Amino acid sequence: MMGNIAVAIDGPAGSGKSTVAKIIAKDLNLIYIDTGAMYRSVALYCIRKGADTEKEEEVIKYLPEINLDIVLEKGIQKIFIDGEDITEKIRTQEVGKGASDVGAIEKVREKMVQLQRKLSEGASVIMDGRDIGTNVLPDAQVKIYLNAGVEERAKRRCGELEDIGAEYDFESVKKQIEERDYNDMHRKFNPLMKADDAVEIDTTSLTIDEVCSKIKEIIKEKTDLR
Repeated sequence: MMGNIAVAIDGPAGSGKSTVAKIIAKDLNLIYIDTGAMYRSVALYCIRKGADTEKEEEVIKYLPEINLDIVLEKGIQKIFIDGEDITEKIRTQEVGKGASDVGAIEKVREKMVQLQRKLSEGASVIMDGRDIGTNVLPDAQVKIYLNAGVEERAKRRCGELEDIGAEYDFESVKKQIEERDYNDMHRKFNPLMKADDAVEIDTTSLTIDEVCSKIKEIIKEKTDLR
C-alpha cells in the first residue's frame, strides 16, 4: 500500500456524498469525516442560543465557546457539543438552512477547516463536503464531484427527513436546496466548485451501489488501495 491516502468528495446538497462516503469508508477501511455535520453543529448551537444565523456578528460571538468534539467509532463520525451527542439532532431543515448561513462566514470556515485537516492527519480518510478537493485537502489523491438534478436531490432529502420522523414539505425542501446551492456556489470564501482534477459523476439515475462502484474503481485506478 502507498501509505495514507485521502479521498475528497464534493458536491451540492442531496447529491449523495455522505451516503456513499460512509459505505466506501467501511468497504475500504477508511476513516469517514462528514464536514457538513460540523457546520450543522455550529448552526444548531447558535439556534439554541437564539442567534440569527444570517447575522455574522451574532454567530462569531458564540464561536469561541462552541465545545465541539468529533468521535470516530468504527470509522463512523459522531458529533458532540458539551458532551451531548447531537449526531441526529443536526439533521433538520432549520439546521440545514443555518448551516448554509454559517458556512459563508470566514471565521467559521477557518475554524472548521483547521479541525478537518487535523482529523485527516496520519490516517487514510474519505472526506465529503463542498470545498474538500479545492481547499481542505487540495493534495488528495482522489477527488470526486457528485451532482444530481434538484428534483432528485429534494426527494432524497425528504427521504432522510422521513427516516428520522421529521415533518417536511417537498416544495419547501426543494426551495431550500435551490437556495443552498446558490449560497454555496456564490459565497465569498471557498465556494462550492469542481476541482480541476476531480472526476464528476451525475448520480441522478444511479443507485447508491452503482455510485459506490464507480468511485471505488476510480480509487483503485489512482491508488493501490484495494
